[in-house]
Amino acid sequence: MASTVGVDDYALTRVPDHARYSWWSVAVQRFGQVSALSQFLLGATVGFGMSFWNAVLAFTLGSVILELITILVGVIGVREGLSTSMIARWTGFGRGGSALIGLAIGISLIGWFGIQSAVSAQGLVALIGGLPEWGWALLFGLLVTAIVVRGFHSMAWTAYLTVPAFLVLVGWSVISELTRHDLGTLVSSAPPGPALSLLQGTTLVAGGFIVGAVITPDMTRFNRTTGDVVKQTLVGVTLGEYVIGLSGVLLAHAVGSAGITTIVTSSVGWVGLLIVIAGTMKINDWNLYSSGLGVVNFIGTVSGRKAHRGLVTAILGVAGSLLAAAGILAKFTDFLTVLGVAFPPIAGIMVAEYFVVKKWRGDLEAARARGTVPEDAPVWVPATLVVWIAAALFGEFVDWGLPSINSLVVAFVLYVVAGKLGLVRGIGSSRTADAEPAPAV
Repeated sequence: MASTVGVDDYALTRVPDHARYSWWSVAVQRFGQVSALSQFLLGATVGFGMSFWNAVLAFTLGSVILELITILVGVIGVREGLSTSMIARWTGFGRGGSALIGLAIGISLIGWFGIQSAVSAQGLVALIGGLPEWGWALLFGLLVTAIVVRGFHSMAWTAYLTVPAFLVLVGWSVISELTRHDLGTLVSSAPPGPALSLLQGTTLVAGGFIVGAVITPDMTRFNRTTGDVVKQTLVGVTLGEYVIGLSGVLLAHAVGSAGITTIVTSSVGWVGLLIVIAGTMKINDWNLYSSGLGVVNFIGTVSGRKAHRGLVTAILGVAGSLLAAAGILAKFTDFLTVLGVAFPPIAGIMVAEYFVVKKWRGDLEAARARGTVPEDAPVWVPATLVVWIAAALFGEFVDWGLPSINSLVVAFVLYVVAGKLGLVRGIGSSRTADAEPAPAV
């Protein structure tokens, strides 16, 4: 049955060269992630509490941080052609740690998938009605699920349609509202809401996409070169943050509200419906896609059996849609936010292992030459678990600087120190059941 449900999309194997895409095809999807409705809302939130030029500075600092993380982690993805949770087996975490990462990704992103489906449903009810909120949540979630089950190719075509549509509609929204105001006055006006500091604004920008940056290998494994990763990151993140984020800033100043529904409906009325659909679909499909990859790795690690990505994705999508329709997931927002603290240290550890410590780098390179994954992996790496927990706690409880970046940097430094002291050692060795070349189709 599993083979008839969508495509597996190289969930546990390397993406072969013939299945890679042009940088532009992947860049459109990256831009779709960063230019989603949530980014519009982020811009409005920042603009509600900051002057325009302070917001520009916050978006600049946040974007630089995100681009650096995204490029470093993305390069690992394009070189190895593996998903984030699979790469983790040989970048410091071992099979056990990678299973925990897969489970964390699966729970976190399916949660946000459901929450964004519910948010979209609220907008759809407010703008056109017709169905109750639970009906729109279920319909929207199942539509995105159908797209994601078909894999990267289907999601690429969705991006070709939704990203231009979203940009056109947002442009219309911005122009429609801003023509009623003097642009110079908006740029020089004081924020309409309680003031945010530069540190707070930068934290919002960097933290708003940090999980997307960490799971970048899920996307860049379909790139062809490291240069492609750099180009798509600079184009996607820079344009997404500035074009959509600063549009939200200006609209917040014009409308005097940080509420995305208020901004959209006051600007273009019913056309806001299309903005909601296009803007949410392009980030929500990646929420579900990466969730499926994480759960597939978790199942494979725990049970030793290969689960088909398409089937797992379908189950997760239906479950997330039903939970969104039932209104349950809204109660778990705080839990998901806390869970998000666990993600930045993952990137710090992966980058430290792959580029500095290199304990398992040779295994990855040897297997890459054969077109496979390494034949075995450590079961656990105790030092990594200690570093991971310590860095996450530092980010959560140290009230200084940027929490997500603090935890990432602390994880990087601690892991490098542990590596230099010879503390990075695997316990046990587990045969990699999926150590075979990727299929030819």
